[in-house]
Amino acid sequence: MGAALLLAACAEQKTTVDITDEAEFAIAIHGGAGTITRASLTAEQEAEYKEKLAEAVNAGHAILAAGGTSMDAVVEAVQIMEASPLFNSGIGAVYTFDGEHELDASIMDGATLEAGAVAGVRTVKSPIELARTVMEESVHVMLSGRGAEVFAAEQGLALVENSYFNTERRYQQLLDAKEKLGVADKQAWIELDDRYKYGTVGAVARDQHGNLAAATSTGGMTAKRYGRIGDSPIIGAGTWADNDSCAVSATGHGEYFIRYHVAADICSRMKYQQVDVVTAGDTVIHDVLLPAGGTGGVIIVDHQGNIHMPFNTEGMYRASRSGDGEAEVAIYKD
Repeated sequence: MGAALLLAACAEQKTTVDITDEAEFAIAIHGGAGTITRASLTAEQEAEYKEKLAEAVNAGHAILAAGGTSMDAVVEAVQIMEASPLFNSGIGAVYTFDGEHELDASIMDGATLEAGAVAGVRTVKSPIELARTVMEESVHVMLSGRGAEVFAAEQGLALVENSYFNTERRYQQLLDAKEKLGVADKQAWIELDDRYKYGTVGAVARDQHGNLAAATSTGGMTAKRYGRIGDSPIIGAGTWADNDSCAVSATGHGEYFIRYHVAADICSRMKYQQVDVVTAGDTVIHDVLLPAGGTGGVIIVDHQGNIHMPFNTEGMYRASRSGDGEAEVAIYKD
């Protein structure tokens, strides 16, 4: 499919794509998908989100422009969002049912297929930094809970009190969610408003060496119980990178992204069906995930530096920047 047809397909689905004639470095980020409409944000809030998204994507882009690695770029971008109360990761993470925070993150290197992930950590300042450290310094791929925190301490990573992640806005969301839930049975969860189920940050990048990387970090689902873990720390569901195809970071209702191994499925379609990034992304997000009841979105960069960011919700906080181009920041579907 030529560039013109790809762009036309993108415009029809009201998603974002940047098809390039030659391979180049590129980065895309997201700050979560869900019920995000112009009516739900004030002009000041919208400007604040866009400013932080631009800061994160530009920081990652600066690393790529200087010849740095895609791995460094995605970590830098994600850490900026982890440090912002605007997003559901790090500071600003949602609360569990018991009024605490349990954080998840994962990262993958497209050149080596090495990966690292952490789940249910409570005292690590930067979960994405810990995920990278697991990948680089541990014989394991995923660590969880107390064990992951012990490993973080041994590696000299910054530790904090769980209250470090507290914000008043998220606490009010918890109180509101618990009131709606009543007893936390399965049907109550199904009927809970989508805004309590979403919230993740992520980044994908291609560097000047042609290497891809993907990173995802989250506080999970508001009022989650029993040590619930979503798709964000699961390699193949919320995160995937392979130099032969693409890099993906996902955001949405994690249970569906796990069941449909969304991130890996998109890259596998590119690799084995030889379809382009738009076709692969749109097929999974719109034709596979949505009919099953799964809502959310992904950011994708392929092995040539093409970017696509499809989602099936009302909005997704997102930004991208390629080569010598300027940053493009968006929130709503249109």
